[in-house]
Formats: sequence, C-alpha cells, structure tokens
Amino acid sequence: MTHPLDNHPILRMNGAGNEILVLDLRSKDYTLTPQEARVIGAQPGLHYDQLMVLHDPISSKDDAFIRIYNLDGSQSAACGNGTRCVAFVLAREGKTQLHLKTEAGQIRTYQRTNTIFTVDMGPPRLNWHEIPLAFSTDTLDVKLIPAIQDAPSHFCAVSMGNPHAVFFVENIKLIDIEKIGPLIEHHSLFPERVNVSFAQIIKFNEILLHVWERGTGPTKACGSAACATLVAAVRTKLSGHEARIHLPGGDLQIKWKQDNNVEMTGPVEFEFETRLNKIFS
Repeated sequence: MTHPLDNHPILRMNGAGNEILVLDLRSKDYTLTPQEARVIGAQPGLHYDQLMVLHDPISSKDDAFIRIYNLDGSQSAACGNGTRCVAFVLAREGKTQLHLKTEAGQIRTYQRTNTIFTVDMGPPRLNWHEIPLAFSTDTLDVKLIPAIQDAPSHFCAVSMGNPHAVFFVENIKLIDIEKIGPLIEHHSLFPERVNVSFAQIIKFNEILLHVWERGTGPTKACGSAACATLVAAVRTKLSGHEARIHLPGGDLQIKWKQDNNVEMTGPVEFEFETRLNKIFS
C-alpha cells in the first residue's frame, strides 16, 4: 500500500549549524506521527535537530502553520533556527516578510540578505507556571533540587515557547554536557522536560553558549536557547539588551526589544533536497 508521503520532497538545511529538515505539507491533509518523524531522522543524511513541517495556515493572516518535531518524535512549540530555514524556503516564493504560526503563537520573519533572516520570537515567559516548573518559585534564581553531581547548582528559567534552564558558568569547557545534559533535561523540576543551556560571559554583550536540546541532545546551535540566554543575562545584569551569542555552529545576534519581544538574526544554509522514497513501508 502506498504511503501518503512516498516520494515526497524534503529539504536538508542548517541554521548556524543547527541541523534542520523542512517538509512542506501545504495543500496535503496529513499530519506526521512521532514514529514517522523518528523514521525520517534515521535515514542516511537526514539526521536532524528539528524537523519543520509546513501546513496550510489556520488563519488568513498567516502564511503557514508549522509543526516542529525533535529527533525522538516529540514536538516543540518553537525553534528559531528552524524558523529561519522556513523563511528561506518561502522567500523562494517571493515572500520576504512572513507571519507564521506554531503552537507557541505567531512568529514574524524578515529577510535581510539572501541568507540572513530575522525572526521575532515574541515575548519571553518568566512565570514559573509558564515555563513550566514543578512548583512556585522566583525564576530568576532557581536552585537545582535535588542536586546533580557535577552540575551547577543554580539557573535562570525562561520560556521562549519552550522551556529553558540557563546556567551561567565561569568556564564552559569544564562542563560535561553529554553527562549532565540529559540528567537536567529529565529532572523532576521540569514536568515537560527542559532545554539546557550553559553560558559563559566573554564580555558585556558577548556570550559563549553550549546547548543540550530536549528530545535531541547536544546541538551546534539553538535559536530559542540563545534568546532565553540573553533574557537571563539581562535579568542577572550580565548583558545589555542586545548581544552576540557564540555557538559551536556559528553566531546569532539577539535583541530583547522595548516591546518585550525577542528578535534573533542569523544565517541559513541550504544543503540539499531529496525524497522520502518508501521509507515507511
């Protein structure tokens, strides 16, 4: 029996090194299952950090609705680097400014050059129940209880449509992200798990960042984590409202604007297009 996605095109891209797939299902009444998302990521050359699936817009005000899948098949409500990749794809249709909708709400994008895009990620959520955390607490300074061996003891909690724990450290090279990242992701403090960021202040308005993404693992870049890190740095008086964030895959420019929205600007790279050739049988 033929699967609805047999021979359907899929694009491989990256945003500052963040491995992104874009699957355009507009005009196709089909929703990807978690198992199918895992099968796609297991194909040679199609390993991803996030899979961005485009659907027809729900509202006439939007250009598309996006479902975002992590490598384990779970869904995320936000992905800044992936959204820039979507903006690149739709720019080929002549759309240089977009209104996109995800589970986190509406996101606006702007094309700056052929490969540089800005994403308005909306306002940060700073209340404990919005992130969410397991109990009421001041999200500016949360103690990791119970403690995890070799993990920093305090973090700043932020939601950018998905939950983030930002740990400021003196030397990021001393952090074993492969060891403690998954332990923090699944800590009892986080009922929906959490994206884990380790941030080192290089100087005012310049931050080095390593990220463990929930459902995926260590990534070369994470746009929503970069946004959450700037918000956390501003709240802890470690940065001004605009900073350059250095990630293993490249740099992102993040700005927490006066309207309370967080704006991210960075590069997009198109790698190749292939087809889903009978991988679901």
